[in-house]
Amino acid sequence: MPLLDHLGELRRRLTIIVVSILVTAVVVYMATPTIIDILMDPIRQYLPNDGQLTVLSALGGFTIRFKVACFVAIIICTPIIIWEIMAFFLPALKPNEKKWVVPTVAAMVALFFLGMIFCYFVIQQAAFGWMIDQTNDFANVVANAEDYLDIMMMLEIGFGIAFELPLVIFYMSILHIVPYSVMRKNWRYIYVGLLVLSAVVTPDASPVTMFFMFAALVSLYEISLAVARRVIIARDGKAALKWTRDDYANRDEDDDDSTELARK
Repeated sequence: MPLLDHLGELRRRLTIIVVSILVTAVVVYMATPTIIDILMDPIRQYLPNDGQLTVLSALGGFTIRFKVACFVAIIICTPIIIWEIMAFFLPALKPNEKKWVVPTVAAMVALFFLGMIFCYFVIQQAAFGWMIDQTNDFANVVANAEDYLDIMMMLEIGFGIAFELPLVIFYMSILHIVPYSVMRKNWRYIYVGLLVLSAVVTPDASPVTMFFMFAALVSLYEISLAVARRVIIARDGKAALKWTRDDYANRDEDDDDSTELARK
């Protein structure tokens, strides 16, 4: 396709994503008080005034409800967002690669929601408990609804995106973009990189949150490498663990030549 056609296709898919999110946000807006109540459940024990939030401006209520509605709309539309992004790149894939699209989309959606669930049930309480404990000794905490909900939503999105790491590692390994042996050998440097990523992604600057994310990312990294190892060995043999991208490309060319000879 010419460049302008590619841009037109990209615009069409982005339009679908934006319209889906806006329509969903409008529908969800009416239910935002209930959604906010659910969001606050993990940290309600740390809120002053019997768990009541405080809004500091007349327009604050609308702004907060709109943000929460957009946040929930993005979550609900996650399958659509991921599918439209993948579908844009679908025509560029080889036939043997296209069979991975549906499992990849399913895995991306599942990992995103797994990250958010992990954050909701494990991270939120630990993070807010630590942060508020740092204040209670010398000041009273005002439960500013906008601040609390902004941090909670950023944590949820951050963990959802961070939990996509296994797919990145998996495909980099099985496609030999980075050889499996290289990632296995240089695990110390990768762990440091994951620690830095944890510090960057977490919005609250809390060591508790950073530690939990780092532990989760390391676990996911090791699991994804273990799965990639099994796939590589089953597909190409143990020697393929040391293949480079060129070795993998040559293997594909040899397979294509063999298929063409078989047809003749």
